[in-house]
Amino acid sequence: MRGLAAGLLATSLSAAGAAPAAPVKRAVELPPSADLAYELAAQQRGIGLKGDALITWRAGDGRYDVNVEARVALLGKLNEYRSQGTIDTYGLAPETFTEKRYRKDPTTTTFDRESKTILLTEAKQPYAMKGGEQDRASVTWQLAAVARAAGEAKFKPGSEWTFVVTGRRDAEPWTFRVVKQEKIRTAMGELDTIHVKRERRDSRGDSVEIWLAPSQEWYPVKLRFEDERDTIDQTITRITPK
Repeated sequence: MRGLAAGLLATSLSAAGAAPAAPVKRAVELPPSADLAYELAAQQRGIGLKGDALITWRAGDGRYDVNVEARVALLGKLNEYRSQGTIDTYGLAPETFTEKRYRKDPTTTTFDRESKTILLTEAKQPYAMKGGEQDRASVTWQLAAVARAAGEAKFKPGSEWTFVVTGRRDAEPWTFRVVKQEKIRTAMGELDTIHVKRERRDSRGDSVEIWLAPSQEWYPVKLRFEDERDTIDQTITRITPK
């Protein structure tokens, strides 16, 4: 279940990462707190699986908390991710990122802002924090917050947005390119979205696609994660403001 467990608002990073990009400060506008429910469709080595996912997003009083859970038929809970932290001049500033993958022990990434280091699960040495680093759960919400602040005039097809994202062993830049405006069908009806895709450095990196809906507070209403073996699609079914 490696490919499945690596998905759902969080994908695994290549161990051979490039040098992280220089920190970039951008205006951010966080989406309001909400619970987002999704239907999940996955292909695992040619086998189709169905399930559901739930994202609980909370933001307020200078802090944020995002929790992701995914379940599939027969297997039960596939994985769970949680990112918690504060808001600083870069936007989301994670303090801890925890993940529990199917049949794997839970792991924790710690962002020690006092010592300006990030303790990665499988790295021998701490990563030197430069500012603006995200984890694999927070990066989608950092992207949404940047898009909300930029608006459709700047967050337009062809534009690119780069964030440094931590993995188990290293940190590397993820560049998201705005592909196009696109209508998608969901259980909530047809939604106008902005389709964004992570630009991979090579064939080893995982593909990440996100559809943000400006009319729905720029929430991620569809997500797709794909590697050389597996594909996961999440499509929104319900948004509950909190």
